[in-house]
Amino acid sequence: MATTDNEFITRDDADGIAWITIDRPKKLNALSTAVMGELSAVLSAAEADPTVKVVVLQGVEKAFSVGYDIAEEVELGVSTAEQWHAGLSNNVGLTMQVWELSKPVIGAVSGWCLAGGCELAMACDMLIATEDAQFGEPEIRFGSGPVTLIMPFVLGQKKTNELLYTGDIIDAPTALDLGLVNKVVPADQLQATVQKLARKVALTPLPILRYTKMALNRAYEAMGLRDAVKANLDIAAVLNSAYTEERREFTELVAGKGLGAALAWRDERYAAVED
Repeated sequence: MATTDNEFITRDDADGIAWITIDRPKKLNALSTAVMGELSAVLSAAEADPTVKVVVLQGVEKAFSVGYDIAEEVELGVSTAEQWHAGLSNNVGLTMQVWELSKPVIGAVSGWCLAGGCELAMACDMLIATEDAQFGEPEIRFGSGPVTLIMPFVLGQKKTNELLYTGDIIDAPTALDLGLVNKVVPADQLQATVQKLARKVALTPLPILRYTKMALNRAYEAMGLRDAVKANLDIAAVLNSAYTEERREFTELVAGKGLGAALAWRDERYAAVED
């Protein structure tokens, strides 16, 4: 059994499986700078640990993660393309660390799985979701966009276009139909289902798992995944620094009244056109 003394990330090991948990429930496991730093360090430790064959990544309570900490970005005053590029590079780096981890990563998703949190989940090798899980990248609704452009390689062109243009959120059964997740289970069966899958994978010797993951990743990278992620990083920095009245109002609401008020304003704008 291994645990960490971090503030936001815990690790528990059993049977060759490292269970890594994002534990920031008051912020729905939002990915602040501190959370990302701790998570990266714990992932690196699991990577280097010869007793670990499979990694499980999960959140606590109502969310896997709602994505990058918008309130922190506003507080830091990130505005220029150069500033955005530096910050987004860290975000991309964390997601790609999950993608590149030499050991299989299983995502256990319950509740909200949005924006950068959704990208982190898509970087996992397999996903098990609860019936109440919700997936999406709603960034366009407040003048932003995807950071790590993985979705086209997971869902294909047309559905990716729809989700990224509209910012729509999909439920777990839809995510299953689209191939975003491997299985949907009741909430009280999530841990047992993930554990059973992880134990099955862990029966394979670690060198075989490493080379199998390498082959699978290289197949997607041959399709252009890594080039797409790098190209999008440069575009995302410019996109996030572009001025629009909507982005200005959203940012001012976050700074003056809090993120909840800004999100309520965003949702009200789209309420009339929701299904």
